[in-house]
Amino acid sequence: MKSEMEKIVSLSDGDSTAELQKYLSSLTDDQFISVVTYSALQGQNIGAMIKGIFKGSPPSAPEGSKRRLLLYQHCIPLCESRDLQTEVVADIVGLLMLETHNLPGPSLAQLGSLFVEAIKIGKMGNGKSLELFPTVLTALAACETLSYGKGELSGEEYKKQLINSLCSSRWDPQCVIHLTTMFRDVPLSLEELHFLVEKVLRMFLKLELQEIPPLVYQLLLLSAKGCKKQILNGIISYFKEQDLRQKEEQKDTESMDLEVQSIPQDQLRHVEGTAILHIVFAIRLDHELGREFLKSFKQTSDGDLCPFSIAMLLSVVRIQRYEEQVFELLKGIIIKNVKDEQLRQGSKFLQDLLPQCCSVAQMILDTVKNSIFGWDHVTQGLVQLGFFLMDTFGPKPGPFGKTCDGSTTTAKTPSQQACRLGGQVLLEGFKMHEPIRGEILEQVLNRLVAKIASPVNHFVDLFSDIVVSAPMILLESSSKVIETFDHLSYLPLATGQGLLKAVQPLLRVSMSIKDALILVLRKAMFSSQLDGRKSAVSGFLLLLKNFKVLGSLATSQSSQTISSSQIQVDVHSRYNSAANEAFCLEILSGLRRCLGQQADVRLMLYEGFNDVCRRNSQLASSIMQTLLSQLKRYYEPEQDLLPPVKLEACLSAQEGQVFLQEPLAHLLSCTVHCLLWLHSKLHSAHPNTNESDDDDDKDEEEGGYQSELNEILESITRRMIKSELEDFELDKSAEFSISSNVGVKNNIYAVLVMGMYEVLIEYNFIKANYSKNRFEELMALFNHYHKLSEILREKSGKGRLSKTPRSLLSIGFVSTLLTTLFRDSTLSREEALSVLRSSGEFLRYSVSVALQKIQQLEETGHTDGPDGQSPEKIFRFLCDMTSVLMWRYTNIPSTVEDAGRKEKRSSLSQMCLEGLLRVFITCLQRYPDRMLQLLSAMDISDDDLESNTGNISEIIFFYIRQFQRALFTQLSGGEEEFNSKEAQLLVSILSVLSRQLDPSSQQFAQMITWTMKICKETSFEDTALTKGLLSLLFNLHVLYKSPVSLVLELCQDIHSQLGDIDQDVEVEKQSHFAIVNIKTATTTALLVLSQVNRVLNEVDWLIAKRKSQLTLEKPTNGESTQIGQQDPLEKAVTLQLGSLVTALNELVQTALLPGACTDTLLRELSCTYTILTTLVKYNIQCLGQQGGLQSRFEKLVKLSGSHLTPQCYNFITYAQSGELSSGHDKKKKRDEANVAGSAKLLRETKGIPNLIFSIEQYEKYLITLSKKSKVNLMQYMKLSTSRDFRINTATVDAALQELDASQQSEEAREPKKKRRKQ
Repeated sequence: MKSEMEKIVSLSDGDSTAELQKYLSSLTDDQFISVVTYSALQGQNIGAMIKGIFKGSPPSAPEGSKRRLLLYQHCIPLCESRDLQTEVVADIVGLLMLETHNLPGPSLAQLGSLFVEAIKIGKMGNGKSLELFPTVLTALAACETLSYGKGELSGEEYKKQLINSLCSSRWDPQCVIHLTTMFRDVPLSLEELHFLVEKVLRMFLKLELQEIPPLVYQLLLLSAKGCKKQILNGIISYFKEQDLRQKEEQKDTESMDLEVQSIPQDQLRHVEGTAILHIVFAIRLDHELGREFLKSFKQTSDGDLCPFSIAMLLSVVRIQRYEEQVFELLKGIIIKNVKDEQLRQGSKFLQDLLPQCCSVAQMILDTVKNSIFGWDHVTQGLVQLGFFLMDTFGPKPGPFGKTCDGSTTTAKTPSQQACRLGGQVLLEGFKMHEPIRGEILEQVLNRLVAKIASPVNHFVDLFSDIVVSAPMILLESSSKVIETFDHLSYLPLATGQGLLKAVQPLLRVSMSIKDALILVLRKAMFSSQLDGRKSAVSGFLLLLKNFKVLGSLATSQSSQTISSSQIQVDVHSRYNSAANEAFCLEILSGLRRCLGQQADVRLMLYEGFNDVCRRNSQLASSIMQTLLSQLKRYYEPEQDLLPPVKLEACLSAQEGQVFLQEPLAHLLSCTVHCLLWLHSKLHSAHPNTNESDDDDDKDEEEGGYQSELNEILESITRRMIKSELEDFELDKSAEFSISSNVGVKNNIYAVLVMGMYEVLIEYNFIKANYSKNRFEELMALFNHYHKLSEILREKSGKGRLSKTPRSLLSIGFVSTLLTTLFRDSTLSREEALSVLRSSGEFLRYSVSVALQKIQQLEETGHTDGPDGQSPEKIFRFLCDMTSVLMWRYTNIPSTVEDAGRKEKRSSLSQMCLEGLLRVFITCLQRYPDRMLQLLSAMDISDDDLESNTGNISEIIFFYIRQFQRALFTQLSGGEEEFNSKEAQLLVSILSVLSRQLDPSSQQFAQMITWTMKICKETSFEDTALTKGLLSLLFNLHVLYKSPVSLVLELCQDIHSQLGDIDQDVEVEKQSHFAIVNIKTATTTALLVLSQVNRVLNEVDWLIAKRKSQLTLEKPTNGESTQIGQQDPLEKAVTLQLGSLVTALNELVQTALLPGACTDTLLRELSCTYTILTTLVKYNIQCLGQQGGLQSRFEKLVKLSGSHLTPQCYNFITYAQSGELSSGHDKKKKRDEANVAGSAKLLRETKGIPNLIFSIEQYEKYLITLSKKSKVNLMQYMKLSTSRDFRINTATVDAALQELDASQQSEEAREPKKKRRKQ
């Protein structure tokens, strides 16, 4: 073989081509093949030999052409055999490519078929020779004609047949990447490319995971030819499917088939990460691909999103030109997803039609979790997304600097949920990724410092969560925290306090942070800003609470500052009690300086001392000494002098204005609460010791402050009882106008004195130990308090101070007082308690203070006074108060309290009911997961409740039944006994409690039945009650089924009650609901129209959703939905609109009164026609797919045209003529003022022109649909005359007759003498 090879090479080098041709012709095919094989295996002179063969085989000669084809046919499998060196293969393929275009058409066709067959049987595993295939196909396409079967084909057609044959056959998974690479060099039509991409995407599932990234890369290169969207969607779909499979396998590994190969999570994540990198790189180079990528996301629905696609979006953020677009896109997707789910959850009608939405928020959090597998290119996008969401959807500044979004425990609005998601993304990212921790922390702290004008409580919460979750990690960035402290005195108070609470866990583990904070707080103590000084006080108090001195009593009063986090941190530090004690005493001495500052600062200090005493009892002695010395400044030591305090010293004047300097009542309150707490602790520690002995022992230890304080308090009590209001210059003749300095001074005095009375009431109640004499003294104090509060209410009723000052009673005492007054049945205490119980005013006062405390808890999440910051204790007090209020309301009938009603104020029962309503609302806001615990604490002894203590719906329904009975009793009595306010409160409570029932439970169905029965049988003419009951009915009904049937019945009732717009028409008397009467019909109409609006919104949302599905669905091959069948969603929309049109047909014929009701009806009619137009447009869009119009839709068009539209025009005419009267048989004469008023209202309203425009738009698109569908839908429509010049003949006749009559009467009179004008 060697000699033959050398011979060919030598002849090729010579000039005689004829000899070379002759020698080659002398070789048989087998010899020829052997020579080529030998030369290729040896790797010597293969290039020269192939060149020689080409030189000696001219393509024009048949023999030369045949030899060339033989060479190609042999070299292709030889290159795939893996026996040749890589360089040899490259040389062979390169030389063959150069001569391919010289091959005749039939040879090219044979070569093409050879490649296709080799691929089909899997002989192209190496893929080296595939580089030749594009050249063959290109040369084929250039051929004019080729024989194919019995006929002929052009080269282009033949190439298309080859590609189709190739893509329709089975591919060996090993050659998929090579084939994809190869097709990049093949000129393809868009159809061929589409076919090829589909084939490659189908092959994804047959490949190993590690082979996916290179294939993705090749596909992205192929996307330069087209089909960009198809390629991107295919890649995303594959990874979405892999994610779902991996999740399923992770969930249920035990029941998994053995044949199913488990997908290793880490391997899948790394493959996804690499694929994302390839895609981002491709987008960076090809902006058209980037535009297509974003466009596909804009068109997609939530269900098509997945963690992989979100990770892709966040990676693309690194390309600056797409950053803003991606965040706006994600913002829209998140908000839409939340709103859609809220809409769906609020309607049973939508829940039955659509499955639950995929949670985009959960997908984003999954992306954060997945990013731990080396997705560094995603993490930066996650950080930016987190801050983008928090900045965009965080609380906004409201009027007067108040926050618009109330801070509640649970995020309710879409904006709140999006903001919370941003916080979760940043928190999880901080925990998982070390490189981004510094950036997250820096950006959070920067926002706390820089955003002074906007609320930053969401960033404070995030910072607090970061500290709690990773205090030790945060120490690495301690310099950033210390730097933030420098701005503390310039921060708003709420931000400063939040920051100080958040850093508490760090102070135990970092001396540098603690020292820096103390230094900053000391400076802030002398800040020129009031908020800065208050922040300093707040910070020092927090330090006192949390740095416990050894020997402090174990307490459970831990507030929300640090609890679980402190346990984690304590492990890392030694407990140095001596240092803590010195540290705390030093802080206390610094805080004493605050006692000379403004009232606000002192107030904060007194509030804080309560908690410090309970948390750090070893400091009690120092605190009590401080309070005692401060109290002595204002205490009058002379026992005979009245009053016992120096009120003048509590005031200060500056620039002619009087203001409070010392909040004396709060000082007294703090002193009393600390003293009582110490006494109770000592008593519980030594229960058998005599009280006086105990006091003496303790006084010896603590310097005798307890006995001195007790004496002072006893003296103040005694002298305050003796003091009359004149002693404080606060009698009835005193001036309380806030426009004068005297009035301001008297107002301040009154508030101080009332506060002192309250503090003394609490002190004496606890000290009394159920002594009758002490309780009589307590009542004397209360009588003074009540007298002063009445004067204050009278004098400043019309002024700004009409609001009752906030009570200084502690929430714990209020709870105890209520329980004692209403539930204590101990015989030994009965005589003493009768002193308190006999005073109706005192009972009202105790309940009103409870209401005040509950309201404060609802608004702020805490209350004033001791234990007011401890959520656990507050909840316990809330349970106790709820139990008492419920017992008082259910056991003492309100009919006993007629006196209260005569005085035009709420009865005690009504106050209890209001308290219960506030408690339930507060519990749902502040303790959403503990409603069951609250209800269980209301220990009403009943066998039913005991048997139901398992199911939350049953327990709630038990209490619902209690309130149902109470409401039924109210409604069963006559009009005279009916208390509207109490009935409204009961309905509100039922509304709140019924929301906690499971809509699928039997109790929920019973609740609907009962509400329906009440609405059908109650006939009171009370608009507020009607509004409450019907709102309750609608809110329940919408979670049970669509309310359209209910709306129709109510519309018929309203029409029946108010009469027809045509006074000659007598309306059939219908009464489905007795609650709808002449007085309540207008209120009912407004409620019904709000429900109409709700249903229209749902229908509009459904049509929009169906439209988006329609654009995403691929049109099937000639298959269209049969006319008889209809999509369930379309059917539901048509039925809903049909029912609404029928209901509105009733309302539009009703003689509604002018004003809000008429305007709302016009607006809802306009909205109805707009949505009917949307439905018509949808039918135009999908006419081709459905094959024709649905019969239900035609009926809806007929109904709207024959029933609603003519009545709309009649209503417009009726409204414009000003004949807006009740429409009853009694024809009332309207005076001119009413006519002028209604005319002005009509001029100002845009309802009528908007309605006419909506009707005309509807008819315009109906004409378009009629032409396209060949169905005459306009036959049902009446031509509009609303734009025409109209002559009402009846009105003209009446006017002419009136004119004739007046002329005749004038002629009958004697004519007056006419006088000529001078």
